[in-house]
Amino acid sequence: MRIVFLGTADFAVPSLLATADHHDVTAVITQPEKAGSRGRAAPRPVADAARARGLNLWQPQRLREPETVARVLALEPDALVVAAYGQMVPEVLLNGAHHGGINVHASLLPRWRGASPVAAAILAGDAETGVSIMEMDAGLDTGPVYVRRPVPIADDATTPALTSTLAGIGAGALLDVLSAVERGEATAEPQSDADATYAPRLTREDGRIDWVTHSGRDVDRRVRALQPWPAATAPVAGMTVQVLTGAPVDTVDGQPGSLAGTAGESIIVAAREGGYRIDSLKPPGSRAMSPAAFLRGRRIPADTDR
Repeated sequence: MRIVFLGTADFAVPSLLATADHHDVTAVITQPEKAGSRGRAAPRPVADAARARGLNLWQPQRLREPETVARVLALEPDALVVAAYGQMVPEVLLNGAHHGGINVHASLLPRWRGASPVAAAILAGDAETGVSIMEMDAGLDTGPVYVRRPVPIADDATTPALTSTLAGIGAGALLDVLSAVERGEATAEPQSDADATYAPRLTREDGRIDWVTHSGRDVDRRVRALQPWPAATAPVAGMTVQVLTGAPVDTVDGQPGSLAGTAGESIIVAAREGGYRIDSLKPPGSRAMSPAAFLRGRRIPADTDR
């Protein structure tokens, strides 16, 4: 089939490569370049993969620009394949492809529609998530679903690791759906809007840990879910630091936010319920380090509550 592929993030790369291996990808559309940290360009994994394959790469500012719409329609695509693109696809493009738009989404729809489904599943403590291949409509992840592939969420799952797993599973499921569509054998079942939940785009505020209102298990989910953005930050010994790794502790003595003990180079901070063992952290403008090294630099004993 003639495919126009739309994607930007790492999650989309396996789907792009799998599609290009089995179909005619006439164009790859991804988000335009933008500045990242320290003046470097922000990562554009799909753009890099498309260039490496010698595919026709477009990076329009807005997909719904008339010039871009006209260029896509001129290719007369059999289908649009969309994965982690970052812009809504206008109906004129969905209607202009013979088989419409086919989306690779990192959740078991209708649970966790929206921009951050993997992080949302970890934050909620879900036992499983998965990938859905969906027939696109004008809504936000509201179209009927061709197939769902469930994946258990491990107790130590992080958003980057789980996203990588889901990306590979999604690529395989996408190929199955594209083959069924090409044979005229694909069927998609409507979603239940009553069962829908939403995962909005993450903000810096989402990463802020409050020891008074969050339990140790809440903190653990934030640390694992909010990598690499916006990252989990928490006040420790009078300074707000980025918490990189650790684990929840069920039984802890002390007021929320106090340093309740040590475990080797790690420290235990009391929370609303239980506590959290911080194994590594990153102070502002500094490198990652052990909590014990951080406290030595601040000349604060690990068993104080300051």
